[in-house]
Amino acid sequence: MQEVYLNIWHRADLFDPARSSPITWLATIARNKAIDRLRALGARLADRQIDDNLSASVADGAPDALTELEHNEEHARLSRCLDALEPRSRDAIREAFFGGETYEALARRIGQPLGTLKSWIRRGLITLRECLER
Repeated sequence: MQEVYLNIWHRADLFDPARSSPITWLATIARNKAIDRLRALGARLADRQIDDNLSASVADGAPDALTELEHNEEHARLSRCLDALEPRSRDAIREAFFGGETYEALARRIGQPLGTLKSWIRRGLITLRECLER
């Protein structure tokens, strides 16, 4: 990456805004540098399996601490708002949205008409949205 930035710095006078945007120019230089690097490695890289050393150099895909904290706070808010719903709406929403059960199957299982179940869920979702917007 440093080589790409140095290349851009030294060749900035060659940039022509009529031909491309700055980001396109930068991306093209970076792409060409990556291709040059792969060609320099030659057949050695093409013939071998990617080993643990290369895979260890890949960035960690796990969320960072701030993302985890925000997720946990959102989860806590959702749980508080769900707990504040009347039990039949709360249970129906949990089964349908978190349990993956269809409205029809849920209505049959709890012995309620489909329209009644849909009304419980709709009213519950409206209340849930209001709670989350506060």
